[in-house]
Amino acid sequence: MRRPVVKEEIVDFLRTKQAANAGFLAEIEAFAKEENIPIIQHEVVAYFRVLLQSLKPKNILEIGTAIGFSALLMAENAPDAKITTIDRNPEMIAFAKENFAKYDHRKQIQLLEGDAADVLSHLDQEYDFVFMDSAKSKYIVFLPEILKHLKVGGLIVFDDVFQGGDIAKPIEEVRRGQRTIYRGLHKLFEVTLTHPGLTSSLLPLSDGLLLVRKNQDLIEWED
Repeated sequence: MRRPVVKEEIVDFLRTKQAANAGFLAEIEAFAKEENIPIIQHEVVAYFRVLLQSLKPKNILEIGTAIGFSALLMAENAPDAKITTIDRNPEMIAFAKENFAKYDHRKQIQLLEGDAADVLSHLDQEYDFVFMDSAKSKYIVFLPEILKHLKVGGLIVFDDVFQGGDIAKPIEEVRRGQRTIYRGLHKLFEVTLTHPGLTSSLLPLSDGLLLVRKNQDLIEWED
């Protein structure tokens, strides 16, 4: 998002010193900026390059396609992976379809249309990498189903989990319209950061990333 939680000069350094996007990814990035469409920030792009090239996932799930930038970035850096991406916004889906038709040269990406809660319940695939970039209050709602489809040893990356820094404040200092997101994110942290069946880490990149590794087959927690 556009709400970094580290010093402005460090953010600028991260966004200008790391290798720029090239080719069609640069074109999509420019379009997103021109149309004010949120995509992952450049420090996250650089991190994903290293992460995906190192992990070499075979089956990727993405919740929140938007215009398809992150799915195409993942395809570029995990060329042997099959990518399933889910979105329900008709306008974004139209942009994504156009971008996939032009740039998904290896036909790696499958776009599923609909509410993620409904789509997830009908998936029969296992995944070794999941990228969550949808409504932040829904992360905790989607988590049980995501974990069912995640292989042991698989990784989930949740984007924008710091809520522009609000997450570190008492709830009374958070705007009322943002409190549902605040509660959802705190519940997400509560069930992931210290769970014995998961290994988790928070990273101060962009508006915060949460990384969760699944360590055992059955993951449960109290509501």
